[in-house]
Parts: sequence; C-alpha cells; structure tokens
Amino acid sequence: MSSVSCAGLRRSLLLSTSLLSLPLAAFAVSAIALSPSPASAQAASSLSTIVVDSAKPRAKPRVRATTPSPQRGPVIRDAAVPPPPAAPSSEPVSASATTLPGSAAVTRSLGTSDSASLITDIPGGAVWGAGGVSSLPALNGVGADRVQVAINSMLISPACPNEMNPPLSFVNPQMIASMRAYLGVAPVSVGGDYIGGKIDVTTAPPLFATGPSLLTTATVSGFYRSNGNAYGVDARATIANQDTSVTYTGGWARSGNYKAGNGMTVKSTLWEVQNHAVSISRQSAGNLFTLQVGGQFIPYQGYVNQYMDMVSNRSMFVNGRYDGVFDWGKLETSAFYHRIRHTMGFIAPDKIADMPMDTRGTDLGYNIKASVIASDHDLIRIGNETHAYRLDDWWDPVPGSGMMMSPNTFININDGRRTRLGTFVEWERHWNREWTTLFGLRNDVVWMGTGNVQGYSSMYAADAARFNGRDRDRTDVNFDGSALIRYTPNAISQFELGFARKTRSPNLYERYTWSNTAMAMKMIGWFGDGNGYVGNVDLAPEKAHTVSFTAAWHDPAQKLWEVRVTPYYSYVQDYIDVNRCFVASSSSCNAANLTKSSAFVFLQFANHDAELYGVNLDGRLTAWDNSAYGRGVLRGQFAYVHGQRTDGVNLYHVMPVNAKLGLDHELGGWVNGIELQLVGAKTQVSEVRNETTTSAYALLNLRTGYRWENVRLDIGVDNVFDKFYTLPLGGADLVDYRAASMMGGSSPIWGYGVPGMGRSFNTRLTVSF
Repeated sequence: MSSVSCAGLRRSLLLSTSLLSLPLAAFAVSAIALSPSPASAQAASSLSTIVVDSAKPRAKPRVRATTPSPQRGPVIRDAAVPPPPAAPSSEPVSASATTLPGSAAVTRSLGTSDSASLITDIPGGAVWGAGGVSSLPALNGVGADRVQVAINSMLISPACPNEMNPPLSFVNPQMIASMRAYLGVAPVSVGGDYIGGKIDVTTAPPLFATGPSLLTTATVSGFYRSNGNAYGVDARATIANQDTSVTYTGGWARSGNYKAGNGMTVKSTLWEVQNHAVSISRQSAGNLFTLQVGGQFIPYQGYVNQYMDMVSNRSMFVNGRYDGVFDWGKLETSAFYHRIRHTMGFIAPDKIADMPMDTRGTDLGYNIKASVIASDHDLIRIGNETHAYRLDDWWDPVPGSGMMMSPNTFININDGRRTRLGTFVEWERHWNREWTTLFGLRNDVVWMGTGNVQGYSSMYAADAARFNGRDRDRTDVNFDGSALIRYTPNAISQFELGFARKTRSPNLYERYTWSNTAMAMKMIGWFGDGNGYVGNVDLAPEKAHTVSFTAAWHDPAQKLWEVRVTPYYSYVQDYIDVNRCFVASSSSCNAANLTKSSAFVFLQFANHDAELYGVNLDGRLTAWDNSAYGRGVLRGQFAYVHGQRTDGVNLYHVMPVNAKLGLDHELGGWVNGIELQLVGAKTQVSEVRNETTTSAYALLNLRTGYRWENVRLDIGVDNVFDKFYTLPLGGADLVDYRAASMMGGSSPIWGYGVPGMGRSFNTRLTVSF
C-alpha cells in the first residue's frame, strides 16, 4: 500500500471513530425514549445464533433449582447448582470476544502456575516474559497496561516499577472459573482506560443446595513438574443451603530454576506463591449478594530479565458484589479495596547485592451497571465507575555505598495519585433474527498527581529540583465510542463489523519517574529488555482508532465444527513509546546513547503515532464421535500482527506469526491431547530499544488423564523433544551471560534472549468429595 493510501486510511478511520460520539448520543437518547415493554432481547453468546423472543407477559424472575449441565474434570454433586441465570444479559454481543471455561484453566495448570499463560490459548493472545507466575498479558500486539484485567470486577494497579505484581498473578489457574477476553473493538460497557483489550476473570461462582439438606463439596488437587522441581496444591470447598453459600478457593506452589532444552539452568527463575479467597453469597428472589475476602503472599520470585528480584509481596482485598433482576432489567454493582506491600531485592546465589526497594499501593473503587429493557428488541446499558489508586515507592539507603545509594532514602514516587471516573451509555438492538447493532459512548476523566521527591544524595539534586519545580498535576478528559453491526443470515454463519475509539492515560511510572542517573533508570521498566527508563510529565493519553471484521461459520447446532477469522487495523495517536534520552553533562543520557546499536541504552517515555494490523483465525472440527472410539476434536489457531510507528520504528514486544494445532480425545474416563505449537522468527524488532531477534521454533506437548468417579489423574509432557529456543517476548537474559564490570563485579552482556523451558514431565492428582 502506498504512503498516500495509508494516510488516507488513517484519516478515514480517525474521522469515523472520532465522530462516533454524535450518532451514538442521538441513538442513546432515542433508545431511552422508547416505550418500555415486558419482554427482553435474548442474550447472544459468542458465535451463537441470535433469537429474539416474541412479546409476552414478564414476571419478576424467581430463584429456583435447576439441574446443572455435565461438567468436565472433577465431578460436582448433582445437588449443587449455580444461581439461576439472570435476564437480560449484562454481557454485550461481540463476535471477537472469547471465553475460556474453568476446564481450560484446569488443563493449562498441568504445565504452569502462571494464569496469564491462558491468554496464549486465544488467537492474538501472548505473554511478556517476567516471573514464573507474573507474566504480562498481550492482545493483538499490545500488552501490559494496555490490556485491562479485572478479577471479579476488581481492578489492580501495578505496585512495582517493574510491574512484578500484575493482576493475573493474584489468582492461581485452578481458581479461575472463566476468563473472557475482548479484543480490539470491545463495547464501552466492558470498561475504559485501555486500548488493547479487556480480560474479565471470574473465580469461585457460588453454588447452592436444591433441597433442605446442607450441601458440602470439596476438591483437593496436587501437582508435580520435573523441570524446576515444581510442586503445589490447590483446594476448593463449599458449604451451602438453598440461599447461603460459603466457598474457599486457593492454593500454594513453588518451583526452582528451570532448565532450557540444551540442559543449561536458567538462573533467577525460581518462585513461590500462595493465593487464598473466601466468599459468602446469599440469594433471594432474583437478588445475589457476594462478599469476598482474600490475599496473596509471595516470599520470593526470581526475574531473569530484570536487574532485581521480588523478595516479598503481600496483599489483601475485600470485594463486595450485588446482582439483582427486576421487572425493568438487571442491576449489577461492586465495590472493592485492594492493598499491596511489595519489596524488591536480590535472591542469592544468582544475584548478590544489597539494595532494598519498597512500594505500597492501594486500589479502591466501585462499579454500577444497569441493563434496562427498553422494548421487545432494545436493551440499554448505563453505568458509572470510579477507580482510585495511591502509590508510594521508596528505596532505603545502603550503608557504606557512598553517594550512589546513601545517606538519604530515595523517593521514587511520593504520594502518587491516579483517580478515574468513568460513565457510559450503550444501546443494543436486535432488529430481527438476522441483524443486531450495538452503539456506545463513554467518558473517563483521569486525575493524576504526585508529591516532591529526593535522591540518595546531592548527586541526584539537579534531577529532583527540576522535577519538584514543575506543576505535576494532570487532568485527562477522555472520550471513547464503539459501534458493532452483526449479521446472521442463517444458522451456519455470522458476520460482525466493528469500529471503536479507545483511550488510555499514562500510568504513574510513565509520567512521574524522574531521575536521569544510570542506576535509577535501570530500576524502572516492565519490559525486561535491560534498558533504563525515565518518565515524562507531559505525556498525552493514547487514543486507538480501530476497525475489525469477524466472519464465523459453524454447524447449526454448534457442536461439530466452527471457523472464525478476524482481520483488524488500529491507528494509535500518541502511542506511549520511547526516545533515546539526552541530557547535557549526563553520564547516561549522553551523545553516545543516541547512536548505540549493540548495547543497553537509556530511554524516556514519549508519544508517537503508530499503527497495528493483523488477523486472527481459530477453528475446531469433530473428527469422530462414536461409542467405539470416543470423541476426537481437531482444533487450531493462527495469529499475525504487525506494529510500527509512523516514523518507521517497529513497536516493541510484538509477537511473531504463530499457530497452534491440537487433537483432543475422550473415551469413557480417558482424556487425551496432543498439541503442536509453531512460532515464526522474530525479525521485526524495535530499533530504538535495541531489541534482539529470535529464531523460529516448534514444540510438541502431550497429555493424558483418567477419571474414576471422584478421582482424576493427569499426566503430560511439555516440549517432548527437549527443544532449545529463545522466547520472542522473553526480553533480555541479564543473569546467565555476564562480563567483568569496570566498577567491579560483573554486568550483563547485551544480545542474549531468555531461553524457554526444556522438557518437563508433569502430573496432577485431583480428588473431589
């Protein structure tokens, strides 16, 4: 495509998404004015045929016992039922959204304790390498803060300059009941303050008894993985009657350093984690109340692609939710409080030094959403949410270190404040059995600020004075919009066209980290690339203008086969990337830093326009289904994405072309699986960060399992041929390849990526009571 046509496409997309607010406002007003009707549009599940019920008298739904559908994995007693489904649906239609059930999390937990790795089972999903249980999710080429994650509606902000405690690290895979990912063009009711995608995670939905007797269920599961000598236990227990349910879910796990395919031990990859949560739920005549409390403790977690490790992470939370069904529709509310106390240091013997770095973060928020039945065919969603985040980040002095790290406490973020108030309105209309539309408008106001800072000594005084002398308060007024048109011409096909404008304001570290000294800059950054970073108070919010088209085909019953393909294009104004920094008389941000091509460099966050485009493809086919050979299902997924700034610089951490092919088989109590993972060579790398290339590779994984009533045994082998490969999004290996330093000791050598895990024999035993 010529530069003229590319510029024309960008202008057209900018114009179409920016003008969404005008028709959307008109649509919302006209929809609200529609006369109410005692019937609702039936909820549309992903890739399902949309059916609109005819008008009929509507009574307030009652809570009643129902028989649950068969469950895979550990058997749950027939007396246990979830709360009855509420109508109308609070989840908007979106053909590009994907839901992973709890059974997928159970399967994935055989080989990993990293919940973010579930994202790799979604076309377009990937993870940025980090700690063993703290990978950062990425969707369609963008990751970290650009992908918003909610755990039971709770938003958790990073309380670490390296983002060592991302939201998905606060749930073990076996705690996950479902994970729903919205990619690209997501409805505004899903959330705000992100541009890449939204991930909604639900844990431990309540179960209730069907009769007067007390219901008790329990599941205990233990695992062992040979690579890293990893082992742990997960548990879930429920005691309930017909209207009250108490559930515990949690687990503990640990691992040593893993080995790569060539036999080398990858240092600083050990970890230990425990997560726990207890919830109390009560249902009554269409109302469901839930109060959940819990916490996390990570005593250590190594980071091979960071200069420091996590040596303590403690958190606690309180989360309350209410769902109510009324004659006019459905009301959902939630409120949460989450607190983190985090410390970075060094885990011997792989890293030996003394430099404590502490953070304390607090998240507090609420969410209110109403789904109002406006007519036989119209559903209006309106909502409001607030998310307030507070952060303190300080580094205690190190005695005997001279002016570099003493005598004062280094204040990295002082009373950091980030408060967001969001409001939206959304109109979903089922015109007939073939056509469905969804239009939404959203406003998010973000207030940010921070207090004065100081360095260890006078050598940091100039940077601190320059930062303290600035006006640091910022207010961003962001507007988002989305429009989706869905066409279902028959029982075997669906098509959806979507446009969206999404906005994200900078996080506290992007705006307010302040020191240009080499040591301080190397402590900042969640990219795992070995480079140093400094903030930029003048950053503007990112604004993504996205268009996507989804085409899906399946058999009428949606049981035998399905294929889905989604091409997309996104133009991002003010994408928060980086520039090489230059400060006169600086030893780090000097003239040489501007031209280095084979070394770690120093960078400042900066706005640039960028574009991303790609295609996601997934499908499945039932190859056979009979009593003699059981049921065999072929599945596959493919993803390609390209990301580049408009000045020609490639975006960082963009996953190369990749695919998965698998065969899942069930016969009686047997469950078996074989999966081939294919990843292309990473040749398009970020020149400004000196990102390294990686080679293509293929991995073969096997698993088998057997169920005896309440007992299940799973066995698997990951990386069957013990292939050595380098993770394309793993970042730089800062521990295994080092050279003598001019300052004494050793320093990492540029140019080495993080090796992936070699062959591992895994087993898990699950018992249900």
